[in-house]
This record gives sequence, structure tokens and C-alpha cells, in this order.
Amino acid sequence: MALLNRSVPRAARAGTGRVSRETTSPWPGLGLAGAGALAAWCAHRFVPAVPQLTVAVVLGIVAAHLPGLRNFVRGAARPGLSLAGRRLMRIGIVLLGLGLGLDQVLRLGWATVAMVAGVVAATFHGTLWLGRKLGLPGDQPLLIATGYAICGASAIGAVSEVSGSDEEDIATSVALVTLCGTLAIAVLPLLQAPLGLSDLAYGRWVGASVHDVGQVVATAQTAGPAALGEAVLVKLMRVALLAPLVAAVAFAVRARRRGVRTAAGRRPAPVPLFVAGFLGAAAVRATGVLPDAALEGAHTLQEALLAAALFGLGSAVHLPTLARTGGRAAALGLGAWVVVAGVAYAGVLLTT
Repeated sequence: MALLNRSVPRAARAGTGRVSRETTSPWPGLGLAGAGALAAWCAHRFVPAVPQLTVAVVLGIVAAHLPGLRNFVRGAARPGLSLAGRRLMRIGIVLLGLGLGLDQVLRLGWATVAMVAGVVAATFHGTLWLGRKLGLPGDQPLLIATGYAICGASAIGAVSEVSGSDEEDIATSVALVTLCGTLAIAVLPLLQAPLGLSDLAYGRWVGASVHDVGQVVATAQTAGPAALGEAVLVKLMRVALLAPLVAAVAFAVRARRRGVRTAAGRRPAPVPLFVAGFLGAAAVRATGVLPDAALEGAHTLQEALLAAALFGLGSAVHLPTLARTGGRAAALGLGAWVVVAGVAYAGVLLTT
């Protein structure tokens, strides 16, 4: 009960008042999140260039503002949508580890590993600094920096779990990072020739600079299979840095709250269980014991869980509130995009 009440966003609390005892069941919201994930899957099947997770966020935002549905979203469905945005996100992130081929990543060489680590560090710290300078509220600078540096909405969900971020900050950050990553699908292919990038170099640039895995695939496939293969491998290397980044944030939160116990009477864990699960899943993938059919099934389940979670987070976006910080958020999105694309481009030139 405490978790569900805590996770109701500021906008929902302000707009609809208290959630009654009769509406605290998670099932209406979980059902709606599942329907949203199914609709996102159908849209992706119809238009493969549009990532399923991007559609899920958009559908969640639409549901939260659609007359006739928004009261249900902010009332009876809110506990389940909040639960989807957090619990299902954790499970999806654990399954994300099964797609991480550590052996393939290491074949790229230590120069590429160093390049990707440099891109992630520069993007994270540069975006975080700029977001604070622009005065974005709450944890938005931290979450947006994480999304740009690692893997979009999935990374935002992972870091928000250890930072205890407000649901509205999470949803706003997901919306911005998703929008910018989607724009990259249209913009980056137009820059390959002007920047003088070969297909191989272009693939590495896309993998090092585009946020979500699905967006990387959509952006890189325009240059052919060689570019796509390089993009995915470099992207997986960025995903591998999710665990140490989340652990670092957890350590910082733990240090800030030293001596303060959680509602359950425990201090925050130095490494969250879902991060350990992510690393464990990656280790299992590296052994090669899982057949391709199992990996395909896990990937399908991962996409479904993350889509449901992102629908839940999207439903927490309050557009009037977002509009009040829209200019600053847009400036941060553009600035972070310049940072990650510029640093990644320089790194690719140095390593290819």
C-alpha cells in the first residue's frame, strides 16, 4: 500500500485528489498496461521502423489525456500503472542481460571499449551538468543524462529504481529521450555522406550515439548489414555499462542517506537485486547454454514487459506541467544530442 501511494505522481495527486480504498487494486492498471503493450506491438508490426517501446510511451501519454479515459488512468488504473512502471521495468531489465553478448563485445578490441566508455562518461557528466545549469526540476537532469549515455528508457527506469525518483520526473525524462532518439532515425542517415563515414564507421557512430536499442537498429540498417552489425555490437557495449552506472548511483544515494533506513527498516542495498540479475543473465548468455529459441522467447517477453512498463510511465506524463519546463527540457535534449553525437564521432574517427 505504501509503495503504491508513494508512486502516484504529483500531477495525478494534484489533479484527482486521493485514490479511494476501492481503487487500490493493481489489476485495472495492469490490464490497461498490457493492452497498451499489445497495441504498441501491433503498431510496430505494421510500421517496423517505429520501435515498439517508443509507441508504448506515446500511447501512455495519449491515454492520460484522452477524454473519457484520463479519469480512469489517473484514478482506478493508477496503482497498477505505477506498479507496471517499476516492477515490470525491473524484470525487463534483467531479461535485457540475455541479449548482451559479452564475447562479441570483447571482439571489438580495447580501443573501441575505451572509446565507448569515454562517450558514456562525457555524455553523462555533460548532460547532468547542463541540466542542472538549466534548472530542470527534481531528478530530471540525472535521468536524462542516464538515458542519453546508456540505453534510453531502460536505463532511466534502472537508475530511477535506486534514486527513488518521482514518477513524473521519470515519465518526463523518458518522453524527452524517446523523442530525441526517434528523431535520430531520420536525421543521422542524412549525415553519413557529409561526415565522410564509411558504412562500418557509420554503424559504430550510430551504436555509440543513439539511445534505445530499437532506435539503433532502425537508424543503422539504412547503411546495410555491415553497419547494422557494428552498431548493435557497440550499442551492447554501452548497455554493459548500465550495471556499473546504476551501482555508482546506488552508492551515491546510500552515502547521502547514510544512517537513514527505508520504510521496510533496511538501508538501501549497495547493488540492487535487479542489477545483479542483469549481470547474471549476461553471464548465462555468455556460457552459450541457452538455445536460440529460449533467447528469442526471452527477448519477446522483455519487449512486452518493457512496453507495459513504459506505457505506465507514459501515462504519468502531465502535458501542462511538461509545457512549463518544455523550453529548458528541449534545450537540454538538443545540447545532450550534440554532446553524444560529437564525442561519438570523434571517438569513431580515432578508432577506425
